[in-house]
Amino acid sequence: MKAIEYARHGLPHEVCQCVDVDDAPAPRPGEITAAVLASAINPADLLIIEGRYPGPTELPARQGIEAAGKVVAVGDGVDDLAVGDPVVLLPRGNWAERVIVPAEQAIKVPAELDLLSAAQIKANPPSAHFMLQDYKDLQEGDWVIQNAATSAVGRHVIHLAARMGVRTVNVVRSDASIELLKAIGADLVLVDGDDLGARVRAEIGDASLPLALDAIGGESCQNLADCLSDGGTVVNYGFLSGDPCMITPSQAIFHQITLEGFWLVKRLFQSARQDIVDTYEFIARLFIDEIIDAPVEATYTLDQISVALEHAGRGGRQGKIVLTPNGPLD
Repeated sequence: MKAIEYARHGLPHEVCQCVDVDDAPAPRPGEITAAVLASAINPADLLIIEGRYPGPTELPARQGIEAAGKVVAVGDGVDDLAVGDPVVLLPRGNWAERVIVPAEQAIKVPAELDLLSAAQIKANPPSAHFMLQDYKDLQEGDWVIQNAATSAVGRHVIHLAARMGVRTVNVVRSDASIELLKAIGADLVLVDGDDLGARVRAEIGDASLPLALDAIGGESCQNLADCLSDGGTVVNYGFLSGDPCMITPSQAIFHQITLEGFWLVKRLFQSARQDIVDTYEFIARLFIDEIIDAPVEATYTLDQISVALEHAGRGGRQGKIVLTPNGPLD
C-alpha cells in the first residue's frame, strides 16, 4: 500500500515522500476501513509539514486533514455504515490508499455529492458557516469584511453571506483577483492597505459592518479592524502571514473592537456525534443544491506528491489541489 510520509519539517514538496507501507489490517470492533479516493491539500496541511501549525509530535508522520472515500470493510459492532458507503473521513493522516478509522469519525454523505466536493467538505465550509453564525447576530443589509477572500473559506463566505442577505467586502492582495471575485458574487473587492478603512467607508458610508474574518494576522488584521462599526468583532482563523494578530489600543478602547479566535476543532469536533452528522448533512446539501462550490485546479496521484505539493503552495490558483490516492477519478 502507498502512503505519504515526512520524517522532518521543511518545505512540503521537499520533505514528503511516497512510500510503500503495510496494507491496512482488518478493522477492529467499532472501526471501518476506507479506500481514500480524494483528499484536498489545505493550507493547514502545508503549515503542519513546515512545523508552523499544531500537528504530529513524533516523526515520521502522515498528513492529510481532509478526505472522502468509500467503506471497504466494517468491524464488529458497526451498524450505521456498510461496505460501499461514501464517507467523509474526520481524522488526519489521509494521504494513503486506505485508512482505518473509528466508525464514529466517518460520516456518510449522499451518493449524489461528487467526490471532489466531498474531499473539501470537512474544514472550510463549516468554518465559513459557523463564523457567520456564531459571533454577531447579522441582519439583512449588514456587511461583513474578510481578507484572503480568494481562498476556499473566502468563496464560501461570499455565497453563504449572500444567502443571508448580508453583503461582503473582500480584501485581496492585488487587482488581479477583483474581477474573479465579482464574478462569483462579491459585493465589494478592494486591495489591502493601511488606508483600507477609509476606502471601505467611502464605498459603504456608515452602513453596519459588525464582523471581520481574518486568515492572515499581522497588519492585515489591523486593517480589517479599522473598517468595523463600533462594537465590531474580528475573528481570526488563520495565520498566513506568520505575524501576531494586531488591533490598536484606539480600536479596542474607543471603538470597542474585540478580537476572537476560531478553530473548527474546538467548535465542531468536540460536539456530540449527532451534531457533527447534522452539520455535514447541511453542508452536503449546500453543495448538492449548488449554493456553495469548491473548484479544483488539478488532481494528482500519490506518486506525484512533490509536484502536487509544489502546486498547492503557489499563489494565484483558481481552485484546490486534490490527491487521488487510488488513482485518477473517472
